[in-house]
Amino acid sequence: MSETETSPAESRFARRLEETGARDPREFYRGLLRDLKEADLEGYEEMVASYRTDVVTPIEDDEGDPLVLWLAFGARVAGRLHPGRAVVVGEDGQATPFAPPPDHRQLLLHLPDDVKTRAIPVGIPADPTPAQAATLDLLVRGRTRLPESA
Repeated sequence: MSETETSPAESRFARRLEETGARDPREFYRGLLRDLKEADLEGYEEMVASYRTDVVTPIEDDEGDPLVLWLAFGARVAGRLHPGRAVVVGEDGQATPFAPPPDHRQLLLHLPDDVKTRAIPVGIPADPTPAQAATLDLLVRGRTRLPESA
């Protein structure tokens, strides 16, 4: 395959992103994988194997929604990097335990057990509600001030 060609998995994922308007999480997940490689080489190698068997192969074989497969993979990587739990933040800002399969329209966060580590955004809706945006600001970015009203 030349550099200009894309794999069947990449093509299916790109189409799914276009269909849904969802954000592409891959670059962020690559960063998590780099961090994991530095912190836990064995965990990194496990996640690379998981990527091949749980993401690429099912997408190529048309055995699942590419976006769901990627989000589930991101949740596993975040959990391997920082043990903790995943939660879904609804449109009203209320968090509930994450139960697969992930939904690209929900805010999916990984909350590390280490309270000094900020939440990891595994999936961010294309257009977060004000409550979801406030949750991102507080738990992911560490912002504790409300934006000024216009």
